Amino acid sequence: MTTQKPFSQSCENNKLPILRVIETVFTDPTTVWEIGSGTGQHACYFAEQLPHLAWQPTDRAENLAGIEQWRIAAGLPNLHPPLCLDVEHAPWPCSQIQALFSANTLHIMSQNQVEACFAGLGEYLNAAAPVCFYGPFNYAGSYTSDSNARFDEWLKQRDPLSGIKHFENIVELAAQAGLELRSDCEMPANNRLLVFRKSDG
Repeated sequence: MTTQKPFSQSCENNKLPILRVIETVFTDPTTVWEIGSGTGQHACYFAEQLPHLAWQPTDRAENLAGIEQWRIAAGLPNLHPPLCLDVEHAPWPCSQIQALFSANTLHIMSQNQVEACFAGLGEYLNAAAPVCFYGPFNYAGSYTSDSNARFDEWLKQRDPLSGIKHFENIVELAAQAGLELRSDCEMPANNRLLVFRKSDG
């Protein structure tokens, strides 16, 4: 049975604004690990637009077939086959991570999964590794827009453990993993792109 090739309109909408930020972050030739590659559209687009990078998509097992369809169709030499990565299940399928990207994942995760994600980053990230997280965040305990409030309600109806995470908590978890916030970029549709860097020590 052939898996239907997945498609996300939001990926098409946000890929260029995201590229404009990450092309200034992932400047050195390296391998970028993507947590939660979803459909695989971002992986294909960024690998094509940033040929100096090798791009490593990952996701839960049930999403790998769809990502692989996008990868095969793209035919890019710098786009690796997707790997199974569940942030709560150790060990991760790597010995080290040189750079990391993740979009629209933290609000789908439970708080425990978010904590497991950052604990994993603390273990696997190389010193000075750049890290980018894209998505909606709350600030000072409040939504940044009415649309984000409605989105959060929809997320919690779908999964009570999910929901938009608090910026301050994300920065705290990142700090515990040895990550320093470098920039907080405003993005379209009330999203943000948080750029961190692992400490050199």
